[in-house]
Amino acid sequence: MTPLSAEDEVVELCQDLIRLDSTNAGDNAGPGERTIAEYVAEQLSAVGLESRILESDDRRASVVARIEGTDPGRDALLLHGHLDVVPFHAPDWAHHPLSGEIADGCVWGRGAVDMKDMDAMILAVVRQRLSQGRRPQRDLLLVFTADEEAGGHYGAQWLAEQHSELFEGVTEAIGEVGGFSISVSETQRLYLIEAAEKGIAWMKLTAAGRAGHGSMLNSDNAVTELAEAIGRLGRYQWPVRLTPTVVAFFREAFDIDLRSEDAEEAVAKLGPLARMIGATLRNTANPTMFDAGYKANVIPQTATAHVDGRFLPGYEEEFFQTVDELLGPNVTREFVYHDVAVEAAFEGSLVAAMTRALTEEDPGARVVPYTLSGGTDLKAFSRLGIRGYGFAPLNLPPDLDFAGMFHGVDERVPVDSLRFGVRVLDRFLDYC
Repeated sequence: MTPLSAEDEVVELCQDLIRLDSTNAGDNAGPGERTIAEYVAEQLSAVGLESRILESDDRRASVVARIEGTDPGRDALLLHGHLDVVPFHAPDWAHHPLSGEIADGCVWGRGAVDMKDMDAMILAVVRQRLSQGRRPQRDLLLVFTADEEAGGHYGAQWLAEQHSELFEGVTEAIGEVGGFSISVSETQRLYLIEAAEKGIAWMKLTAAGRAGHGSMLNSDNAVTELAEAIGRLGRYQWPVRLTPTVVAFFREAFDIDLRSEDAEEAVAKLGPLARMIGATLRNTANPTMFDAGYKANVIPQTATAHVDGRFLPGYEEEFFQTVDELLGPNVTREFVYHDVAVEAAFEGSLVAAMTRALTEEDPGARVVPYTLSGGTDLKAFSRLGIRGYGFAPLNLPPDLDFAGMFHGVDERVPVDSLRFGVRVLDRFLDYC
């Protein structure tokens, strides 16, 4: 068999994956992941790796495969990526989001950075290594999941709960939203490794009152009660809480010994990074939806609202205590979705392998940990005792708004970044 070049085929793999529609609106009514899962399985089968396609529901498919390492005494490493993407409005895009078109040196399309780029890099590197007979030292568990964009109920959570035996011996993992570069000068780039994620609390709030005619006095108005409550919640200034990963980010990236009273000023100096890092200084709770009534002259009996809450590792109890105080006794809350915060120490052999792979490929690299304000499938895998990091390595142009690519219009990934990524990932698998 002629050895495959990961650099040569990663772009084509990324294009193919983008062209396979796997949009997920969270209502279980989309195309699902079965078609794209079959494509992934075929790519692995072509180099002799047997995989399993597991369906949690009709068309909701994940792919699992295991590569045996040369050292059976070592714990296994999980490489995970999700196959679904968020919806899009095609007329808003410069290039159709399912085209996988190459333009301006980038592959365009929904999923180009979230996260079919990493799926393509994993496939390209694994195909190259297997075709060359290069087995890793430790077992590698490859998992391509369904439903990450809607919380993983049909994907990572289902796999962890119903097929935990597949993860036997796995202690560490790498996944999305980490390993990308931020240029701080012409010669130095920060590479952000995700070492922590905020917890998630999507909540439905309900206020009950007394229904009545809109022209009459009513001191028990559900709309008023709920509006005042979400106003208090939405305007609340959450206090700064410095977690170990946030402190380490400022120390490793900028040699700053961060203190709570200086945190806002330090973030303000980060430029494009401020939007991403600023949300990791504190808990947040943003009202996102409000619904009440059915007629202009009828005071409704109930009113509901939704809130997107995110809490820092170690501050979940404080978060919910504050939320309840702000809502008051007449507003109840229930979870639409609730998941844990995770945090891993930025140390050990896996971190050393990521750092070595990046710095050897880019001598200007400075590798630092950071906290993700969102969430990934790592939350589900962490319940199995797996310690994970975000590591989808990309060397990015200084002027690319990478954070804005996630769920945004004109999502795209540079071709050169994909090729850089497979070189780093290949080195990493040698070192880890």
